Formats: sequence, C-alpha cells, structure tokens
Amino acid sequence: VQVVLHNLPPGDSAKSERGIASLPGREREFRDSVERAVEYATAVSCPRLNCLAGLAPQDKSHFDTFAANVRYAARRLGEVGVQLMIEAINTRTVPGFFLSHSAQAIDVLNAAGESNAFLQYDMFHMQIMEGDLARTVERLLGRIGHIQIADVPDRHEPGTGEINFEFLLSHLDRIGYSGYVGCEYNPLSDTLEGLKWAKPYLSTAGMR
Repeated sequence: VQVVLHNLPPGDSAKSERGIASLPGREREFRDSVERAVEYATAVSCPRLNCLAGLAPQDKSHFDTFAANVRYAARRLGEVGVQLMIEAINTRTVPGFFLSHSAQAIDVLNAAGESNAFLQYDMFHMQIMEGDLARTVERLLGRIGHIQIADVPDRHEPGTGEINFEFLLSHLDRIGYSGYVGCEYNPLSDTLEGLKWAKPYLSTAGMR
C-alpha cells in the first residue's frame, strides 16, 4: 500500500482545532509541526502533505499568516521531495474554516509564490460552496496537486447524491489530469459495498 497523501498536524484536537496555519502567533508551533510531518512523510515515502488553514476570521492578518506559513512549508517540504497541498473546506460541515473557496486558495498560493505549493481540490466541499466543478477543475488544472471525491449532500460514495461523477471522472481524463483521485467518503453500507461504484474504473486500469 502506498501512502499518497497525509495531513500536517492539525493543532490541538481536544480543542477541535482544524489546523493552525492561518493563526498569528503560532508560527513556531506550525514550523515544529512541519518538522514532525517531514519525519513521518519520509518514513512512509508519502509524496504530498496537506496543510489545514484552521478556524479563523477571513481578514488580512490571517491571510498573510497563512500565506507566509504556506511559503515556509512549501520550501521545507521541497527540500525532501514532498509537495505541499492546501484545501478549501465548506463552512456548512466546518463552520468558521478560514479557506472555503477555490479562488481564495489560489489567492493564497499566489501570495506564497512557491512552485511546490498546490491546491488539493475536494469536490464534496466545492460542490457545496460554489459548484461548477468541471469548469473549475479544468481552469485550475495546473494548480491542482490532488483531487478528493465524495457525493453531496451526505458525503457517501459516488452515485448516492447530486454529483455526476461518471461525467466528472471522464472529464478529468479528457483534460489530462494525471494525479490521484482520493475517495474521502463515509460508505453508505460497508467498505466493499461502498467500492462497487469504482469497479468500471478499476477494470479500465487493469485492476480488480
């Protein structure tokens, strides 16, 4: 089994923190968390780490802190051959999350100015926040380093909600996306039942 993505430490889970990268005054803690992440990414040969922005107001102070931390992490991870991801998360599931739209994420990446920082595009979150998934993923193709999927509204497997994944997955092939598509959902039944939707795609890839 290859680990293709992991999160940076999210902060204090006992306090329900969802990342600390946008929080002014916690830069030292963030840098320490990057070092811990480098250790476990190196140990399991994980090529991507996702940096969670955290719960914070959407103001200049938090934006600047996040961009600076993304810049630091992208440079540090680049030294060990690991890519940095940032992820926009919907505010219905996680109220108060700092990064909630794809355009905002691109603004952060542009401000950070590092070629080793990418967007982790989660179709579940972005369908809730902005829709227009096919056009957005095509427009941002060069900035996307990883894609995650789950159906809306209940975060189960594809085919249980409103998103047309048959079209979207074919669209990813058409536009030349060559990265991973991670299945970050809660199976409606059990794990094997929750993977039946993927059988045609696994067969195409020569897998069972």
